[in-house]
Amino acid sequence: MTTETPIITASEARRAARNAGAIAAASLLSRGLQFGWQLIFIATLSPAVYGIYGAVSSFVQIGATIAGFGVGPIVIRDVARHPNHAGKYLTATLFIQTPLALAAYVLLNIAAGLGGYGEAVRVFLALAALNLMIDALGNMCFDLLLAREQMVTTSLVSIAYVIALIALAAIGLFSGYSLFGVYTGVMVAGILRTGALWWLAWRAHIRPLWPLDQRLAGALLLNSAPLAISAFLSLAYQQADKLLTSRFIGDRETGWLAAAFIIFFGVVELLNTTIITALYPLMSRAHGDGKQELFGFLVEKLSFFTLVICLPLTLTLSIFSGAIFVPIFGVRYQPTAAILSLLIWYALVMMTGNAVQQAMLVQNRQRRVMLARATGLLLNLALLFLFLPRFGVMGAPLASLVAESAVFALYWSGFRAAGWQPAQMLPRLGRLLVVGLGSGIVMLALHDTSAPLGIAAGLVTYAAGTLTLKVLAEDDWDLLYRLAAALPGGSLIRRYWKRDITVNV
Repeated sequence: MTTETPIITASEARRAARNAGAIAAASLLSRGLQFGWQLIFIATLSPAVYGIYGAVSSFVQIGATIAGFGVGPIVIRDVARHPNHAGKYLTATLFIQTPLALAAYVLLNIAAGLGGYGEAVRVFLALAALNLMIDALGNMCFDLLLAREQMVTTSLVSIAYVIALIALAAIGLFSGYSLFGVYTGVMVAGILRTGALWWLAWRAHIRPLWPLDQRLAGALLLNSAPLAISAFLSLAYQQADKLLTSRFIGDRETGWLAAAFIIFFGVVELLNTTIITALYPLMSRAHGDGKQELFGFLVEKLSFFTLVICLPLTLTLSIFSGAIFVPIFGVRYQPTAAILSLLIWYALVMMTGNAVQQAMLVQNRQRRVMLARATGLLLNLALLFLFLPRFGVMGAPLASLVAESAVFALYWSGFRAAGWQPAQMLPRLGRLLVVGLGSGIVMLALHDTSAPLGIAAGLVTYAAGTLTLKVLAEDDWDLLYRLAAALPGGSLIRRYWKRDITVNV
């Protein structure tokens, strides 16, 4: 790094690497288990039944934004800066989130009834939405443990929760109770998770402090309200396609779309959400008084690295979705491959913009995020009503892609921070575009010959092009070197990979 480049200290690098590693490992294992379960689950159910499950899941995910009310990131940010205030924040979240979870349950069931959804959707929603209240009690402790950077213990709980969820849901499904058995198993697993998180919080001396600090609770509500609205808008337009497809096209088409979203969310959670979550405390400290160049530097690098890492996966899933998807889910879900080929580009745009969204939350600019998400929702709904009648179920991912691109543009045009210099990325972005285009051409040329050969050749082309055209600048390699040196086994890495910079370990 040059002397002008912001530097992450060795302790910060080790902490970030440890946290990211713990969350990434837990996410990799839990998401892998969930993905394997979904393979069995989808193969067991018909597209129509899975479409009912998809519609219910969409309702519940939207309801979770009401129950959570966006307080999680605010709590993590504030408690990361002031760890001794954890008990006060736990009391405040108890008063805020518990009644909101109950309100979300009531509102979802009213919406399903007034929306004209079928009896099956309404019945299973009444059962599944009970988890909103259970999860809200667990999430408030989960957020506080993350703020204390106890990523290892929370990761272990997450893994155990997924194992219990799959086991109990499978028992319910294969006992002949279909979706009723699945939702009952999920509920029991949620109760176990909540109990474990409260026990861990108690051991960490995180306990409610009475009486309620009304000033803190009021500030928490005020600061989280724009974020809550933004999260609601974000989830609403992520799930609007499934809800409108279920309402106006049919359960079978909704099943195809919901199956594609399994891959979509798996990619986003593994390659983006885990890293963003792990780096959130570091970004909060780096922001400081808002004048630290390290903050803008981190946001710039995180956005660019996300694009570099996720572009080859996007090309692979877009071009070879049929060869990958149909053997896994079966011929009944063949239309899902075409949906995924377009939906994965939506994921790329979302993941690249999430770093900037996270940075705006650190800056306490939730209102700007809310405005962008509101614009995205309105555009998505308008496009869904326009595209679904014309293109059928393929109109759903197309509408989402256009809407998310608009949100991305609003984020980047409105973000400002010390050390944030996106213009410096333009030459590298141009070279990355050339590399991606070349890799895509290679994959398309070999598409009909051999899928494994096409994927391998495309990825080799991408890696070679990235190195040859110097997509990564010197400060990119320096930052990667510092982070690699901070990982367990970093001394071994430094033995074979040497750069002329000082690493304090």
